[in-house]
Amino acid sequence: MGGIGKTALAVEVAHRARAEGWFPGGTLFVDLRGYDDDPVTADQAVLALLDALGVRDRDLPPTTERQYDAYRALLAEQRNRMLLILDNASDPSQYVPLLPGTDRHRVLITSRDRPDALPVRLIDLETLDPDDSVALVTRALHDTDERDDRPAREPDALRELTGLCGHLPLALQIAAGMLRRRRHRDIASVVTEIRDAGDTTAALDLGSPGADLYGRSLVLRPVLETSYRRLPPDQARLLRLLCLAPGAETGTEAVAALADLSTESVLSLLEDLAATHLVVPVRDGNGTASAVRWRLHDLVRGFGAGVVAGDAGLREEGEKARERVMEFYWQWADAADDRLRWLPGMDEPERFGEREQALAWLDGERAGLVAAVEWGREERFANAAVALAISLGEYLDWRRYFDDGIAVAEAAREAARLVGDRLDEAGAWNNLGLALMSADRVEEAIDAHTRARDLYETAGDDYGGASTWNNLGLALQEADRVTDAIDAHTRARDLYEAAGDHHGEASAWNNLGLALRKADRLEEAIDAHTRARDLNRTAGDRHREASAWHNLGVALRQVGRVEEAIEAYGKSLELCREFDDWYGDGQTLTNLALAHHAANRPGDARAAYLQAAEAFTRANAPDRAARARARAAELPD
Repeated sequence: MGGIGKTALAVEVAHRARAEGWFPGGTLFVDLRGYDDDPVTADQAVLALLDALGVRDRDLPPTTERQYDAYRALLAEQRNRMLLILDNASDPSQYVPLLPGTDRHRVLITSRDRPDALPVRLIDLETLDPDDSVALVTRALHDTDERDDRPAREPDALRELTGLCGHLPLALQIAAGMLRRRRHRDIASVVTEIRDAGDTTAALDLGSPGADLYGRSLVLRPVLETSYRRLPPDQARLLRLLCLAPGAETGTEAVAALADLSTESVLSLLEDLAATHLVVPVRDGNGTASAVRWRLHDLVRGFGAGVVAGDAGLREEGEKARERVMEFYWQWADAADDRLRWLPGMDEPERFGEREQALAWLDGERAGLVAAVEWGREERFANAAVALAISLGEYLDWRRYFDDGIAVAEAAREAARLVGDRLDEAGAWNNLGLALMSADRVEEAIDAHTRARDLYETAGDDYGGASTWNNLGLALQEADRVTDAIDAHTRARDLYEAAGDHHGEASAWNNLGLALRKADRLEEAIDAHTRARDLNRTAGDRHREASAWHNLGVALRQVGRVEEAIEAYGKSLELCREFDDWYGDGQTLTNLALAHHAANRPGDARAAYLQAAEAFTRANAPDRAARARARAAELPD
């Protein structure tokens, strides 16, 4: 893309190659100014090349055709290898006529556009790695003043600055120039200035120190504008809309919804944009079109969003596009949620035939889905954002993405408040409480569930209240308020039973068993977990049945019925593995290890701990995995 450092790299390579003696015939360099308003033509460039080769004035052939003949003849006569750098080309017509008629010499071309029709070797340049970005700015400051210690004093601010620059070399050069000019100010001041501006491109251009070593202005917006202006209308429209998409990467189907085009049509346009390096394709490895995701550089995204914001017609077009992608996300997320919650006897979900397919789609679109819920802070998208948030709750909890769960629930809560929907607000508080408790923010979780309970009770919604009482009980358990927890789970059980919801009743019994166990009422706990197991089995909910078996095993072990506990853990493991529930698998294996240890079988206990560590690793729970490995290390083989 523009500003990636193509010219700088080409010139540096040429210098090093000359120093190595690769090109004893010399180097020729032509700036084709391909993205200026008046690009250099091949006919103009050949005159400059002939001049560099010593052909000028009266020696210059009178016609263009003879000028090309003379140019190629000189290169053919040159026995020593030469390097020809054709810089900043926008179209093959600028450089194809300049290619030598011999393979003795070498040509290096720089361009923002990929010439797919030509059999040339392509080298795509990406943005710098974060560490290299830091090193570039640090070196730029030290080259000017070796006493400049700001990079050493402010490593975090420097890293944030390079992130705001998108690790784009041109932006980093501008930032380094700003820091050189403001040598008595800290790096954090530039970071604050860019953040306050809300537009990295505008802030950097305003503070630009001038021109680079090649006489080119150190400014970003003209670079982005020239690339944008060259696009055909359909590509320009798609780029603008893609700049409004939620998330850093977007799947092909979501882009199609955004643009209101078929997948085939949008894929062709995306490939054209990728050839201009304004869009980057990112593959997940399975090779299908749906597996390709599309990423924009942050500065391109900011530029495109600015173009839309500056035109009333484009703004309305953009809002309609956002509505379409929100609707797309909700429909697919809702279908995926249906598959995750599916139980025998329910209607088969339409879009996803297998649980793994639903999880794979949600995994791929997660960043965009979470970002789309944040749109709910705008009234136009509030209702859709709440619906999308509800569809994501089960998935985010299953994958243990607790930070995303908190962000989604908070955004949904604000969206519900915005439109005055008290029941949706209650549901968002309830989901927020679950996410907070999973993140070990127990007191905040209690507050969230309490708010949800009060909202449901005010609305007279006993069924919603049952769920909240149940979740409140779990949070109270974590706070060691066991008596209150028992009361909460009992209330939830009674409400579920009155509603005829056997799934909810089973969950309340299971959680009540946990609270009774904490209160050392172990026989009552065994009865509660047994009831939960039986209800889940009757309802065909094998995953929750696995949880009940696990909790029953813990209670049995605590009363000394170790062999029965081991049998219960085995049942739990068998069911957990049907669902790839690796966290539940790890929990059960940990307790199985304790049971083997109690039965004086240290080898079996050690093996169970090691299996638990592997399961926790697969469940993205590294702390639990480390604890399991440490416990295994304490036991003999």
